[in-house]
Amino acid sequence: MNYCSNCGHHPVTLRQPEGDNRARYICDNCSTVHYQNPKIVAGCLVFHEGKVMLCRRGIEPRKGKWNFPAGFMENGETVREGAMREVMEEANATIKIGRLHTMYNILHVNQVYLIFLAELENADFSAGIESLDVKLFDLDEIPWNELAFHSNVFTLKKYLENPDSTVVHHGSSLDAIDGWEPS
Repeated sequence: MNYCSNCGHHPVTLRQPEGDNRARYICDNCSTVHYQNPKIVAGCLVFHEGKVMLCRRGIEPRKGKWNFPAGFMENGETVREGAMREVMEEANATIKIGRLHTMYNILHVNQVYLIFLAELENADFSAGIESLDVKLFDLDEIPWNELAFHSNVFTLKKYLENPDSTVVHHGSSLDAIDGWEPS
């Protein structure tokens, strides 16, 4: 951080404010403390007639790889609303959202994921503004070697292991999931 977003002053200094337990960017002019917090990612494993929906990413990172619909929450929306919006943006689909399926942290990018189970309200879907393609896959035909992120592998494998469970992953990384490597 180079400039204070409150007063525009330069520089800001990384130091520990009095009464805090970690370093924060603090404006040397107006003393505003700039907190940096994790980003919340909301999404869904969407099902229809026993098949799972995956979207081929039309944007970087990992453009062209398969992903379940998910993305960063916006201010002023609930986690469920964010998950539903992401499904609409990526798959032009309306869903009936169910229970929370997985919650996990990815510390190296400061993200918290909340992934719900959902059902398509109807079979009307198509590639949205962030997708090249959208398909329904039988669970035994998931394109594992073409998935975009470790988080996709983790969430799908946890569903296949126990579809009725809710998984809360307390670890700091999903990087070592059964030796999966992005292609």
